[in-house]
Order: sequence, then C-alpha cells, then structure tokens
Amino acid sequence: MKSALKSGLLALAATALPAVAYAHPATGEAAGFSHGFAHPMSGVDHILAMVMVGVFAFQLGGRATWLVPATFVLVMALGGALGVAGTDLPFVETGIALSVVVLGAVIALDVKAPLAAALGVIDLFAVFHGHAHGAEMPEDASGAAYVAGFMVATALLHAAGLALGYIIGRAGERQGAFVTRAAGSVAAIAGVGILADLI
Repeated sequence: MKSALKSGLLALAATALPAVAYAHPATGEAAGFSHGFAHPMSGVDHILAMVMVGVFAFQLGGRATWLVPATFVLVMALGGALGVAGTDLPFVETGIALSVVVLGAVIALDVKAPLAAALGVIDLFAVFHGHAHGAEMPEDASGAAYVAGFMVATALLHAAGLALGYIIGRAGERQGAFVTRAAGSVAAIAGVGILADLI
C-alpha cells in the first residue's frame, strides 16, 4: 500500500511540473503552449471530467486503459479545431457539466460498458471540452502550440485519474471498489452543482 501511495504521489507531482515550468512569462509558441496547458487546469469542471476519464478507463481495464484516454485526447483536438475556427456548437458548457455528472455516475455505479459504447460517450464529451478550449484561445497565441498545450494537460489529468484508480485498487478489491464508487458519486454531485449554476 505504501509503495502504491508513493507511486501515485509521484504521478501527481509529475502532473504539476509542466505548470510550474510555464508559470513564468513566455512569448511566441511557448506562450501558446502555456496558455493551452493552463486552460484545462483553470476550471474544476474540466479537471473533474479529465480525472474521471482516467478512473473510468482504469475501471474498464484491458485495452480501455489506454484507448479511452487516447481517443478522448484526439477527438478533443478535433473539437478544439472547431472552436479555433469559430464554428458554432450549441450547449458547450452544458455538455461539459453533463460530462462530469455522467462520468461520475458511471464510475459510482461501476458500469461495465462495452468498449464501443464507452468510446462513443467519451468522444461526445471530448468534442465539448475541446471546443471550449479552442474557442477561448488568445488571439496572439500560436494555434498549434496552444492545441498541443491543452492536449498535454488533458493527458496528464487522465494519467492522474489512472494513477488514482490504481492507488484505490491497491487498497483491496472490496475497499477499493467502495472508494472508487464514492469518488464517482462526489464527482457526479459536483457536476450537478455545476449544471445547476448554468440553468
């Protein structure tokens, strides 16, 4: 248990390192990357959803462990391109809030969805998150660097979720399942609160 906790803390610390590295003023592509990296970290809705994607992937196991996060990041980049291009997408903020509710509920209920269904749900939410990132790109930022920044930040949040799932799982099958489901419940309730603020 101690070694698992140590591994998890190291993973979370590694997640924070790029944020520290880009805390200083930057110019050009570095500015684009730092703005992009900061965007997913700037809202509790994005953070909760991204960590829950990692926990969900861990819960599904097998190929889903890497395929769910990787697919999310790639589809999110497409959504980001739509946002950068100024393409209108209705209900973006609602979709983001719903992603927190649904992912939290799926984890709380320990839903063992088929991989295709899981990817379909993940892809839908990835478009909303990506569009929000892309639409809020600063005018002076490099588009490619900005997109790379929010892709890296998102992947690190997914990794934190996977690490969290692993740490909880190491607590034992019975206790780990309870803690995982409790974490999903907390996220779902937080998502309902975020959704209520939008209505």
